[in-house]
Amino acid sequence: MIVAPIPLPDPDAAPEISLAVQLICALLLVITMMIVHGGGIVAVTRLLRLRPKDLVAHEVDMRAFGLLTLIAFCLFTIHVLEITIFAIFYRIVGALRDFETALYFSVSAYTTLGQPDLGFPDDWRLVGAFEGLIGFLLIGWSTAVFITDINKLLRPQDQ
Repeated sequence: MIVAPIPLPDPDAAPEISLAVQLICALLLVITMMIVHGGGIVAVTRLLRLRPKDLVAHEVDMRAFGLLTLIAFCLFTIHVLEITIFAIFYRIVGALRDFETALYFSVSAYTTLGQPDLGFPDDWRLVGAFEGLIGFLLIGWSTAVFITDINKLLRPQDQ
């Protein structure tokens, strides 16, 4: 009788991350992004004094152009912060080898450009997919805020 040897586990192999851990991490990151984004929009609104009474219709002039440019830059900065938080997460859990790679992956996922083949582990791919979903929603949220401010700034209130 021939007995096959029992395969031993590879001590260098990383343990698989369970579905529950991925979902919990994704949920915590989504909640974090909503707090960061909502707080960022409130901060921008207060910092730039974007109250409805201050956003009265103007002709398109340098002041209006400057304000719209500043709003766009602030919203962009909020998105960069959110992308960076995801990249930091990927580095902390060891999903990607260095911060530049993690940041590149995160930008690609967040903007729904597509996840590049960077050796991203299957164990964390669900979190990457959720990053694409939350990025899509937060970009839409920013777009809605920006369009609302443009309308208030450039259109008379009686229309």
